[in-house]
Amino acid sequence: MTVALAVAVRTLPRAPGLAYEPKFDGHRLVIVRTVDGVVLQARSGRIVTAAFPDLAAAAHHLPAGTVLDGEVVVWHAGRTDFALVQRRAAAASAARAAVLAQTLPASYAAFDVLELAGLDLRARPYERRRTLLVDLLLPLGPPLQPVPMTTDPELAETWYETLPASGIEGLVVKRMDQPYPAGRRGWQKLRHTNVRDAAVVGYTGTARRPLALVLVLPVGDETPLVSSPLTAPLRAEVAAAVAARDPEAAGGAPRTSRGATITAIGLGEVPFHPLDPPLTAEVRHTSTRHPPPEVLRLRTDL
Repeated sequence: MTVALAVAVRTLPRAPGLAYEPKFDGHRLVIVRTVDGVVLQARSGRIVTAAFPDLAAAAHHLPAGTVLDGEVVVWHAGRTDFALVQRRAAAASAARAAVLAQTLPASYAAFDVLELAGLDLRARPYERRRTLLVDLLLPLGPPLQPVPMTTDPELAETWYETLPASGIEGLVVKRMDQPYPAGRRGWQKLRHTNVRDAAVVGYTGTARRPLALVLVLPVGDETPLVSSPLTAPLRAEVAAAVAARDPEAAGGAPRTSRGATITAIGLGEVPFHPLDPPLTAEVRHTSTRHPPPEVLRLRTDL
């Protein structure tokens, strides 16, 4: 399934006929309930059913021929925790995935229904799809739940200002009369200013095991910064991106970057491997000095 995307906006859109949803900080996930079972698909198209056995089990209660679009999240201490979702997604075995399902149970924030009982709904207006989604999921209950939605911009603004404490990273705005914009940036997203896209101009460590990213933020004086240490799933993702560009580096061939160093707070001069052209990463950053930017994910949808 090719999913819909959103274009970033700087202010809250206000117009008749708009719907507002909280933007959860998790992993995009499409749930496909077939006649024979359940398939969970990441935004990239990768099948991740084995990593989320708890969601797969819950999805068996959906009628055959159902396809949902949404976000998988893990709640911890009253807020969603993106790092814990990454741990779930990186489960290396069925046994490990089963343990994590018990200790870090996942929730699914569904924001659209694309197919129901074998009927393709993508051409239907969002307002109709929303009604069908709520009617489908409310009787089932957690962990499959429809995201909240409002058509009141004042309430949406209140959500935007107050929900970050729960790990909500912004709002998604849709037209009530809009078909599902598969593969297009047909929605709008308003994110809090400390989450932004940054240019990845290099990495520390090795091509097989990158440790941190060297970033240039779209604000400030364009001085490169070293990110906080990458999580294990991000290390694997960056290594795969480097391997796609430079198979020799991925194979262990020595790489030297003479003169490529950066001054990192508390670390002094740090050598790094440049990337040209740069990659793009979504980062959370609150200060140009401290703490270092936190890499949330590589942007592969650009």
